[in-house]
Parts: sequence; structure tokens; C-alpha cells
Amino acid sequence: MLLRILTPLLPFAVLLAVWEVYCAAMGVSPLILPPPSGVIRALVLDRAEIGPHALATLWVAALGFSISVGFAFATSVALHFAPVIERAVMPLFVASQTVPLVALAPLMILWFGFGLLPKVLLVVLVTFLPVLMSLLSGYRQTPTAFADLLTSMGAGRWAVFRRAVLPSARAGFLAGLRISATYAIVATIFAEYAGARRGLGIYILAAKNNFRADLVLAAVVVSAALTLSLLGILRLAAWLTARGPEGRRDA
Repeated sequence: MLLRILTPLLPFAVLLAVWEVYCAAMGVSPLILPPPSGVIRALVLDRAEIGPHALATLWVAALGFSISVGFAFATSVALHFAPVIERAVMPLFVASQTVPLVALAPLMILWFGFGLLPKVLLVVLVTFLPVLMSLLSGYRQTPTAFADLLTSMGAGRWAVFRRAVLPSARAGFLAGLRISATYAIVATIFAEYAGARRGLGIYILAAKNNFRADLVLAAVVVSAALTLSLLGILRLAAWLTARGPEGRRDA
């Protein structure tokens, strides 16, 4: 167990050590590239300021991600029972993912103002499709023999979906959740960067304008920590909802 935890951390430790040594040996200005020790020091000293911004970002990301998952699930069920509609609307969903965030975030602010709504909408738009696609793909992995058996026993379409189709999509659904979770924090920061009153995006913008590269990198560290926290929560949820010891090992 300890080895599984330490193995992924080793490359990061090596990278940080090389980074620290390079900055010290080459005399790199902290205004351009602060060493890891400088970033950590800035994070500790400015924790009272960065903390509320991080919580604001986490709240928006969590809210938008939760809405996105619920909407994606409801949409996947509707499209599963209406494949004609799926063929009609899926190109629109895919096209929505081709719009760059740097263009979409200012438009959201322009249309909906500086409140909570534009940031949540941007998170929903960015994280919606991976969850939807993973669910639809999972539905198609249903064993045909199992579905036919339920049908032969008199089960209706909804019963077949609930007992056979939905459980088959579990693994794909969890994979889609993890992919979308990595986008949630980034999308929130983009929206805040375009216009907001509080959040890591505003914090990064202020630090950049003050030529504080250490604070910018400190915000990046916090952003990465928030993303890893979301992934950890999803992994824990997958483990808790797994059936039996074998399923929990695979979660």
C-alpha cells in the first residue's frame, strides 16, 4: 500500500529537486521562475488571502460539476430510449466542445454578468459531454444475452434498463466522471479570469499584474490540489459503491 502511494510521488519529487537546484545554480530571478521553496513560502505567507479565493473556486466547480452530471445522466437516459434524437442532437453536443474556453468565457460574462450563473454554465458546458459519452458507451456494453433473458421473463424496457443496461455502464460512467472532474476547476478559473469578484482566476490575474510569479504558481498548486481532491472524492465514492471486495479493488 505504501509503495503504491510513494511510486507516483517519486517523479514529482525528482522534478522539484531539479527545479530547485537549477534556480539556485543558474541564479534565476524569482520574478521569472521562483524555486519550489519560494512558491511554498509564498503560499504559506499568503494563505489567508488565497484560501477564500480557493473556496470560491471549489464551490463553483462542485456546483457546476454536480449539475453537469445530473443533466448528463438525464440526457443519456432520454437518448438511450430515443436513438433517433441521439443521432440528431449529438453533433450539436460535439460542436459545443470545439469552442475555445478563451472565447467562451468572456461571452458567458457578457451575456450573464459577473455572478454565479455564467461560471456554473461554463463548467456544465465543459464537463457535460465526457459524462454523457461515457454513459452512452456504457449502455452499449450491456450483454445481449442478459437483456434478452430479462425480456423473455416479461421485463419491460425500463426494467431491462434498470437491471441490465445501467449496471453495465458503471465502469464507463466512473471514467467519464474522472475525466470531467479534471476540467471542472480549469473551466471555473477561466470563467473567473474573464470576469468575477472572487476566485483563483481573479487571484492569478492580480498576482500577474503585480509581477508575482511565486503567487501565480502558488495558485496553480492550489488548483492542482483542488482537482486531485475532486478525483480522490470520486475514487472514494466508487470504492464505497462497489459491490464486494473484488469490485472495490477495481474501483
